[in-house]
Amino acid sequence: MVLSRLCALFGITLAISLPTAINAADPIKIGMVAPLTGPIADAGRYGVQGAKLALEEVNKAGGVLGRQLELVIEDDQSLNPSTVLAFSKLTDDKDIVAFLGPTRSTQIQSIAPSVKQAGRPVMIGGTDPSLTLAGNRWFFRFRPNDTYTARVMSDYGLNKLGKKKWAIVHATDAFGTNAKTLFTDALKRQGVEPVMVEGQPNNSPDYTAVALAVKQSGADILATFITFEPDVAIFARQLRQLGVNIVWLGSPSITTTTARKLAGATLYGTFAVADFHPEANAEAKSFSQKYLATYKTTPDFFASWPYDAVHVLAQAITKAGSTEPQKIRDALLGVKGYRGVEGTYNFDQNGDGLHGYNIVKNDNGNILVEKRIDFDD
Repeated sequence: MVLSRLCALFGITLAISLPTAINAADPIKIGMVAPLTGPIADAGRYGVQGAKLALEEVNKAGGVLGRQLELVIEDDQSLNPSTVLAFSKLTDDKDIVAFLGPTRSTQIQSIAPSVKQAGRPVMIGGTDPSLTLAGNRWFFRFRPNDTYTARVMSDYGLNKLGKKKWAIVHATDAFGTNAKTLFTDALKRQGVEPVMVEGQPNNSPDYTAVALAVKQSGADILATFITFEPDVAIFARQLRQLGVNIVWLGSPSITTTTARKLAGATLYGTFAVADFHPEANAEAKSFSQKYLATYKTTPDFFASWPYDAVHVLAQAITKAGSTEPQKIRDALLGVKGYRGVEGTYNFDQNGDGLHGYNIVKNDNGNILVEKRIDFDD
Protein backbone atom coordinates (compact mmCIF):
# COMPACT_ATOMS: atom_id res chain seq x y z
CA MET A 1 0.00 0.00 0.00
CA VAL A 2 2.79 2.37 0.96
CA LEU A 3 4.68 1.46 -2.22
CA SER A 4 1.62 2.05 -4.37
CA ARG A 5 1.04 5.37 -2.69
CA LEU A 6 4.66 6.34 -3.29
CA CYS A 7 4.36 5.28 -6.92
CA ALA A 8 1.18 7.22 -7.26
CA LEU A 9 2.82 10.20 -5.61
CA PHE A 10 5.85 10.05 -7.92
CA GLY A 11 3.58 9.53 -10.89
CA ILE A 12 1.69 12.70 -10.06
CA THR A 13 4.91 14.54 -9.44
CA LEU A 14 6.34 13.47 -12.78
CA ALA A 15 3.13 14.33 -14.58
CA ILE A 16 3.28 17.84 -13.19
CA SER A 17 7.01 18.41 -13.65
CA LEU A 18 7.43 16.95 -17.11
CA PRO A 19 5.62 19.69 -19.08
CA THR A 20 7.62 22.35 -17.23
CA ALA A 21 10.87 20.62 -18.20
CA ILE A 22 9.75 20.38 -21.82
CA ASN A 23 8.76 24.06 -21.91
CA ALA A 24 12.12 25.06 -20.50
CA ALA A 25 13.81 23.17 -23.32
CA ASP A 26 11.58 24.59 -26.06
CA PRO A 27 13.50 26.80 -28.51
CA ILE A 28 13.09 30.56 -28.61
CA LYS A 29 11.62 31.29 -32.02
CA ILE A 30 12.66 34.22 -34.22
CA GLY A 31 10.63 34.89 -37.36
CA MET A 32 12.26 36.09 -40.57
CA VAL A 33 10.73 37.57 -43.73
CA ALA A 34 13.08 37.24 -46.73
CA PRO A 35 12.87 37.19 -50.54
CA LEU A 36 13.62 33.54 -51.24
CA THR A 37 12.12 33.80 -54.74
CA GLY A 38 11.67 36.63 -57.23
CA PRO A 39 14.07 39.16 -58.77
CA ILE A 40 15.95 39.89 -55.53
CA ALA A 41 16.24 36.33 -54.24
CA ASP A 42 20.04 36.68 -53.99
CA ALA A 43 19.53 39.31 -51.29
CA GLY A 44 17.27 36.92 -49.39
CA ARG A 45 19.82 34.14 -49.61
CA TYR A 46 22.53 36.36 -48.17
CA GLY A 47 20.22 37.54 -45.41
CA VAL A 48 19.19 34.05 -44.36
CA GLN A 49 22.79 32.86 -44.40
CA GLY A 50 23.90 35.77 -42.22
CA ALA A 51 21.10 35.13 -39.72
CA LYS A 52 21.80 31.38 -39.61
CA LEU A 53 25.51 31.94 -39.03
CA ALA A 54 24.76 34.11 -36.00
CA LEU A 55 22.12 31.65 -34.78
CA GLU A 56 24.60 28.79 -34.87
CA GLU A 57 27.15 30.83 -32.91
CA VAL A 58 24.62 31.74 -30.23
CA ASN A 59 23.39 28.17 -29.91
CA LYS A 60 26.91 26.70 -29.74
CA ALA A 61 27.65 29.13 -26.91
CA GLY A 62 24.73 27.75 -24.90
CA GLY A 63 21.77 29.55 -26.39
CA VAL A 64 19.67 32.18 -24.61
CA LEU A 65 18.16 31.72 -21.15
CA GLY A 66 19.20 28.07 -21.36
CA ARG A 67 17.27 27.58 -24.61
CA GLN A 68 18.30 27.26 -28.25
CA LEU A 69 17.28 29.83 -30.85
CA GLU A 70 15.19 28.71 -33.83
CA LEU A 71 14.69 30.63 -37.08
CA VAL A 72 11.27 30.44 -38.76
CA ILE A 73 11.46 31.82 -42.33
CA GLU A 74 8.72 32.93 -44.72
CA ASP A 75 9.27 33.89 -48.37
CA ASP A 76 8.10 37.41 -49.26
CA GLN A 77 8.59 36.67 -52.98
CA SER A 78 10.21 40.11 -53.46
CA LEU A 79 6.78 41.81 -53.50
CA ASN A 80 4.92 44.06 -51.05
CA PRO A 81 1.63 42.10 -50.95
CA SER A 82 3.51 38.83 -50.45
CA THR A 83 5.57 40.47 -47.70
CA VAL A 84 2.38 41.36 -45.83
CA LEU A 85 1.11 37.78 -46.15
CA ALA A 86 4.45 36.30 -45.07
CA PHE A 87 4.68 38.53 -42.02
CA SER A 88 1.05 37.86 -41.06
CA LYS A 89 1.69 34.12 -41.22
CA LEU A 90 4.64 34.51 -38.85
CA THR A 91 2.68 36.65 -36.38
CA ASP A 92 0.06 33.90 -36.11
CA ASP A 93 2.70 31.87 -34.29
CA LYS A 94 2.53 33.29 -30.77
CA ASP A 95 5.74 31.49 -29.81
CA ILE A 96 7.76 33.79 -32.08
CA VAL A 97 9.19 36.48 -29.78
CA ALA A 98 10.74 38.82 -32.37
CA PHE A 99 11.26 39.14 -36.12
CA LEU A 100 13.88 39.92 -38.73
CA GLY A 101 12.03 42.11 -41.19
CA PRO A 102 12.85 43.12 -44.77
CA THR A 103 15.83 45.11 -46.01
CA ARG A 104 13.74 47.10 -48.51
CA SER A 105 12.03 50.20 -47.10
CA THR A 106 8.98 49.84 -49.31
CA GLN A 107 8.33 46.34 -47.95
CA ILE A 108 8.82 47.52 -44.38
CA GLN A 109 6.24 50.24 -44.96
CA SER A 110 3.82 47.62 -46.21
CA ILE A 111 3.98 45.61 -42.97
CA ALA A 112 4.03 48.60 -40.59
CA PRO A 113 0.34 48.29 -39.56
CA SER A 114 0.78 44.55 -38.91
CA VAL A 115 3.90 45.25 -36.84
CA LYS A 116 1.95 47.60 -34.57
CA GLN A 117 -0.78 45.04 -34.19
CA ALA A 118 1.63 42.19 -33.44
CA GLY A 119 3.36 44.18 -30.69
CA ARG A 120 6.66 42.34 -30.90
CA PRO A 121 10.14 43.70 -31.82
CA VAL A 122 11.00 43.74 -35.54
CA MET A 123 14.61 44.19 -36.66
CA ILE A 124 14.81 46.00 -40.03
CA GLY A 125 17.40 46.85 -42.67
CA GLY A 126 15.53 49.55 -44.63
CA THR A 127 17.14 52.99 -44.62
CA ASP A 128 14.13 55.30 -45.14
CA PRO A 129 14.31 57.62 -42.06
CA SER A 130 10.52 57.82 -41.73
CA LEU A 131 10.31 54.14 -40.76
CA THR A 132 11.47 54.86 -37.20
CA LEU A 133 9.89 58.31 -36.99
CA ALA A 134 6.26 57.34 -37.62
CA GLY A 135 5.46 56.29 -34.07
CA ASN A 136 5.94 52.56 -34.56
CA ARG A 137 7.66 51.60 -31.31
CA TRP A 138 8.49 48.04 -32.45
CA PHE A 139 10.94 48.83 -35.27
CA PHE A 140 14.68 48.54 -34.58
CA ARG A 141 16.98 49.50 -37.46
CA PHE A 142 20.29 47.69 -37.95
CA ARG A 143 21.66 49.90 -40.73
CA PRO A 144 22.28 53.67 -40.83
CA ASN A 145 19.29 55.65 -42.09
CA ASP A 146 19.39 57.90 -45.13
CA THR A 147 19.88 61.14 -43.23
CA TYR A 148 23.45 59.87 -42.83
CA THR A 149 23.57 58.71 -46.45
CA ALA A 150 22.77 62.25 -47.62
CA ARG A 151 25.23 63.92 -45.26
CA VAL A 152 28.14 61.61 -46.07
CA MET A 153 27.59 61.59 -49.85
CA SER A 154 27.14 65.35 -50.18
CA ASP A 155 30.12 66.15 -47.96
CA TYR A 156 32.43 63.70 -49.74
CA GLY A 157 31.38 64.72 -53.23
CA LEU A 158 31.54 68.45 -52.63
CA ASN A 159 34.50 68.75 -50.29
CA LYS A 160 36.71 65.75 -51.09
CA LEU A 161 36.01 65.23 -54.79
CA GLY A 162 35.34 68.92 -55.45
CA LYS A 163 32.28 68.36 -57.67
CA LYS A 164 29.47 70.93 -57.95
CA LYS A 165 27.32 69.87 -60.94
CA TRP A 166 25.22 67.01 -59.63
CA ALA A 167 22.90 64.71 -61.55
CA ILE A 168 20.63 62.62 -59.32
CA VAL A 169 18.95 59.37 -60.39
CA HIS A 170 16.64 57.64 -57.94
CA ALA A 171 14.09 54.86 -57.63
CA THR A 172 10.52 56.11 -57.31
CA ASP A 173 9.78 53.87 -54.30
CA ALA A 174 9.87 54.92 -50.64
CA PHE A 175 13.62 54.52 -50.32
CA GLY A 176 14.58 56.31 -53.53
CA THR A 177 12.14 59.19 -53.21
CA ASN A 178 13.01 59.99 -49.60
CA ALA A 179 16.75 59.56 -50.15
CA LYS A 180 16.61 61.89 -53.16
CA THR A 181 14.81 64.57 -51.14
CA LEU A 182 17.23 64.32 -48.23
CA PHE A 183 20.22 64.44 -50.57
CA THR A 184 18.90 67.41 -52.57
CA ASP A 185 18.28 69.28 -49.32
CA ALA A 186 21.83 68.47 -48.14
CA LEU A 187 23.26 69.94 -51.35
CA LYS A 188 21.10 73.05 -51.10
CA ARG A 189 22.27 73.69 -47.56
CA GLN A 190 25.76 73.99 -49.06
CA GLY A 191 24.57 76.31 -51.80
CA VAL A 192 24.40 73.73 -54.61
CA GLU A 193 21.39 73.11 -56.87
CA PRO A 194 21.38 69.81 -58.83
CA VAL A 195 21.52 70.18 -62.60
CA MET A 196 19.28 67.12 -63.07
CA VAL A 197 16.95 64.97 -60.96
CA GLU A 198 15.31 61.91 -62.55
CA GLY A 199 13.20 59.14 -61.05
CA GLN A 200 12.78 55.65 -62.49
CA PRO A 201 10.45 52.84 -61.29
CA ASN A 202 11.93 49.63 -59.89
CA ASN A 203 12.39 46.70 -62.26
CA SER A 204 12.67 48.96 -65.30
CA PRO A 205 13.97 47.06 -68.34
CA ASP A 206 15.51 50.15 -69.97
CA TYR A 207 17.40 53.14 -68.52
CA THR A 208 18.49 54.58 -71.85
CA ALA A 209 16.43 57.77 -71.52
CA VAL A 210 17.75 58.44 -68.03
CA ALA A 211 21.35 57.71 -69.07
CA LEU A 212 20.97 60.07 -72.02
CA ALA A 213 19.56 62.77 -69.74
CA VAL A 214 22.64 62.43 -67.51
CA LYS A 215 24.91 62.78 -70.54
CA GLN A 216 23.12 65.92 -71.75
CA SER A 217 22.83 67.54 -68.31
CA GLY A 218 26.39 68.87 -68.11
CA ALA A 219 26.86 67.15 -64.74
CA ASP A 220 30.35 66.33 -63.50
CA ILE A 221 29.14 63.90 -60.80
CA LEU A 222 26.27 61.41 -60.56
CA ALA A 223 24.47 60.42 -57.36
CA THR A 224 22.22 57.35 -57.44
CA PHE A 225 19.64 55.93 -55.07
CA ILE A 226 18.57 52.77 -56.91
CA THR A 227 16.90 50.03 -54.90
CA PHE A 228 17.37 46.80 -56.86
CA GLU A 229 20.67 45.36 -58.05
CA PRO A 230 19.46 44.33 -61.56
CA ASP A 231 18.40 47.95 -62.11
CA VAL A 232 21.85 49.14 -61.04
CA ALA A 233 23.45 46.82 -63.59
CA ILE A 234 21.16 47.87 -66.46
CA PHE A 235 21.76 51.56 -65.74
CA ALA A 236 25.53 51.07 -65.41
CA ARG A 237 25.80 49.25 -68.73
CA GLN A 238 23.70 51.82 -70.57
CA LEU A 239 25.66 54.72 -69.10
CA ARG A 240 28.91 53.23 -70.38
CA GLN A 241 27.38 52.42 -73.78
CA LEU A 242 26.53 56.11 -74.15
CA GLY A 243 30.05 57.10 -73.14
CA VAL A 244 29.07 58.63 -69.79
CA ASN A 245 32.14 58.39 -67.57
CA ILE A 246 31.59 61.10 -64.95
CA VAL A 247 32.29 60.46 -61.27
CA TRP A 248 29.59 58.20 -59.80
CA LEU A 249 28.78 58.24 -56.07
CA GLY A 250 25.99 55.84 -55.13
CA SER A 251 23.96 54.46 -52.27
CA PRO A 252 24.93 51.00 -50.91
CA SER A 253 23.15 49.04 -53.65
CA ILE A 254 26.05 49.57 -56.08
CA THR A 255 28.45 47.85 -53.66
CA THR A 256 26.51 44.61 -53.25
CA THR A 257 27.92 41.32 -54.46
CA THR A 258 24.97 40.82 -56.81
CA ALA A 259 25.25 44.29 -58.39
CA ARG A 260 28.98 43.84 -58.97
CA LYS A 261 28.49 40.41 -60.53
CA LEU A 262 25.78 41.70 -62.86
CA ALA A 263 27.45 45.00 -63.78
CA GLY A 264 31.08 43.89 -63.86
CA ALA A 265 33.53 46.48 -65.17
CA THR A 266 30.80 49.08 -65.70
CA LEU A 267 30.95 49.80 -61.95
CA TYR A 268 34.74 50.07 -61.81
CA GLY A 269 35.89 53.41 -60.43
CA THR A 270 32.59 54.22 -58.71
CA PHE A 271 32.32 55.53 -55.17
CA ALA A 272 29.58 54.68 -52.68
CA VAL A 273 28.49 54.84 -49.09
CA ALA A 274 28.54 51.39 -47.51
CA ASP A 275 27.43 50.39 -44.04
CA PHE A 276 29.36 47.11 -44.30
CA HIS A 277 32.88 46.39 -45.47
CA PRO A 278 34.95 43.27 -44.66
CA GLU A 279 37.92 45.37 -43.54
CA ALA A 280 35.99 48.09 -41.70
CA ASN A 281 36.69 46.68 -38.22
CA ALA A 282 37.84 43.52 -36.47
CA GLU A 283 34.29 42.21 -36.12
CA ALA A 284 33.59 42.65 -39.84
CA LYS A 285 36.82 40.90 -40.75
CA SER A 286 36.07 37.91 -38.51
CA PHE A 287 32.49 37.67 -39.81
CA SER A 288 33.64 37.82 -43.42
CA GLN A 289 36.14 35.02 -42.89
CA LYS A 290 33.55 32.79 -41.22
CA TYR A 291 30.92 33.57 -43.85
CA LEU A 292 33.31 32.81 -46.71
CA ALA A 293 34.40 29.55 -45.09
CA THR A 294 30.79 28.47 -44.52
CA TYR A 295 29.09 29.61 -47.73
CA LYS A 296 32.01 29.89 -50.19
CA THR A 297 31.12 33.45 -51.15
CA THR A 298 31.86 36.91 -49.77
CA PRO A 299 29.12 38.64 -47.73
CA ASP A 300 27.58 42.07 -48.21
CA PHE A 301 25.20 44.20 -46.13
CA PHE A 302 22.27 41.87 -46.89
CA ALA A 303 24.09 39.30 -44.76
CA SER A 304 25.79 41.55 -42.23
CA TRP A 305 22.83 43.33 -40.66
CA PRO A 306 20.81 40.13 -39.97
CA TYR A 307 23.96 38.63 -38.44
CA ASP A 308 24.25 41.62 -36.09
CA ALA A 309 20.51 41.63 -35.41
CA VAL A 310 20.48 38.03 -34.17
CA HIS A 311 23.43 38.64 -31.85
CA VAL A 312 22.03 41.90 -30.47
CA LEU A 313 18.59 40.34 -29.99
CA ALA A 314 20.13 37.38 -28.14
CA GLN A 315 21.99 39.78 -25.87
CA ALA A 316 18.82 41.79 -25.25
CA ILE A 317 16.75 38.73 -24.33
CA THR A 318 19.51 37.60 -21.97
CA LYS A 319 19.62 41.02 -20.33
CA ALA A 320 15.83 41.16 -20.10
CA GLY A 321 15.77 37.69 -18.54
CA SER A 322 12.52 37.19 -20.39
CA THR A 323 10.92 36.71 -23.79
CA GLU A 324 8.13 39.17 -22.95
CA PRO A 325 7.98 41.72 -25.83
CA GLN A 326 8.06 44.88 -23.75
CA LYS A 327 11.05 43.67 -21.74
CA ILE A 328 12.92 42.77 -24.95
CA ARG A 329 12.07 46.20 -26.37
CA ASP A 330 13.42 47.95 -23.28
CA ALA A 331 16.61 45.90 -23.41
CA LEU A 332 17.12 46.71 -27.12
CA LEU A 333 16.74 50.43 -26.46
CA GLY A 334 19.36 50.04 -23.75
CA VAL A 335 22.01 48.62 -26.11
CA LYS A 336 24.98 51.01 -26.10
CA GLY A 337 28.51 50.49 -27.37
CA TYR A 338 27.86 47.08 -28.92
CA ARG A 339 30.66 46.44 -31.42
CA GLY A 340 29.00 44.72 -34.35
CA VAL A 341 29.93 43.84 -37.90
CA GLU A 342 28.18 46.96 -39.25
CA GLY A 343 29.70 49.28 -36.65
CA THR A 344 29.11 50.29 -33.04
CA TYR A 345 25.45 50.15 -32.02
CA ASN A 346 24.02 52.86 -29.79
CA PHE A 347 20.24 52.71 -30.02
CA ASP A 348 18.39 56.00 -29.74
CA GLN A 349 14.79 56.51 -28.63
CA ASN A 350 13.54 55.98 -32.20
CA GLY A 351 15.14 52.55 -32.56
CA ASP A 352 18.08 53.57 -34.78
CA GLY A 353 21.26 51.76 -33.83
CA LEU A 354 23.90 53.05 -36.27
CA HIS A 355 24.93 56.60 -37.08
CA GLY A 356 27.60 56.58 -39.78
CA TYR A 357 28.90 55.16 -43.05
CA ASN A 358 32.02 54.05 -44.87
CA ILE A 359 32.96 55.77 -48.12
CA VAL A 360 34.24 53.07 -50.48
CA LYS A 361 35.62 52.82 -54.01
CA ASN A 362 35.26 50.04 -56.56
CA ASP A 363 38.87 49.49 -57.58
CA ASN A 364 38.69 47.11 -60.56
CA GLY A 365 36.14 44.97 -58.74
CA ASN A 366 37.64 45.26 -55.25
CA ILE A 367 35.78 47.42 -52.74
CA LEU A 368 38.24 49.57 -50.79
CA VAL A 369 37.47 51.80 -47.82
CA GLU A 370 38.32 55.44 -48.44
CA LYS A 371 37.01 56.90 -45.20
CA ARG A 372 34.74 56.17 -42.20
CA ILE A 373 32.39 58.93 -41.03
CA ASP A 374 30.35 58.69 -37.79
CA PHE A 375 28.04 61.28 -36.26
CA ASP A 376 27.28 61.98 -32.60
CA ASP A 377 23.85 63.52 -33.26
